[in-house]
Amino acid sequence: MKLNKDMNILIVGLGLLGGSYAQSLKRQGYKVKAITRSRSSVDFALQKGWIDDGTTEVDPQMIGEADFVIIALYPNVFISWIKENQHLFKSGAVITDVTGVKECIVYEIQGFLRQDVEFIAAHPMAGREVCGVQNSDEAIFRGANYIVVPSEDNSEDAIELCEDLGWKLGFADVSKLSPARHDEMIAFLSQLTHCIAVSLMCANDTPGLERYTGDSFRDLTRIARINDEMWSELFLLNRETLLQEMDRFRTEFDRLYECIRDNKRDEMRDMMRLSTERRAYFDKKK
Repeated sequence: MKLNKDMNILIVGLGLLGGSYAQSLKRQGYKVKAITRSRSSVDFALQKGWIDDGTTEVDPQMIGEADFVIIALYPNVFISWIKENQHLFKSGAVITDVTGVKECIVYEIQGFLRQDVEFIAAHPMAGREVCGVQNSDEAIFRGANYIVVPSEDNSEDAIELCEDLGWKLGFADVSKLSPARHDEMIAFLSQLTHCIAVSLMCANDTPGLERYTGDSFRDLTRIARINDEMWSELFLLNRETLLQEMDRFRTEFDRLYECIRDNKRDEMRDMMRLSTERRAYFDKKK
């Protein structure tokens, strides 16, 4: 099953990602409506032409007409919203999400969700250092990765629909991971990197540092401008896996520390060569 123009798409949560989804899908001619808590966000999206209609209320008709529901809420709010409103979904509706953790969410939702409604998890690996629908931009999807996170309870139709959404949004690569494997990958590739950036920014309070820095520091700390409400929740929801990755990082950081302290230049260069070799795989293809 793939996206088609006859589908009614509902986005719940018009923030940065929800707004970017809406912008892309509406530009391509899909029917898009939205529910979000801020009236100004609805008005902004309507003025931009990114949605056909929107509300700040739980609208039974809007929810009941939706064939495909995209939830762009924080994890705990997401779970509560589904519990409280699942009775409004039409039979056969498919739900997906954008949340950054999966194992603690997928099985809980699939455990209580109505049998005639399906939840298929996904994670767009795209974003910016700012939030809010006013900062939405579908260009963030270009060159980025999109992960579909099915469980054994998902149908092939729902998986195909979710994969097609990733391609339609313009992602460069669409892949599949189990919920557990997803959280392992994200702990290293996303959450740990944010931990490093935050720690680095907290490590030195010398006034005027911004006057002396080069691009290396700016590039490394770009993600230190962080949404503390969202990221603290994500860190704690994936706590054990993230702590394991932090331990692995500390081991390698201590190893480099010892190379510098003990003048072990050859071992230091070995680490640098390995770093250079591995980093080449991450360069985005134009």
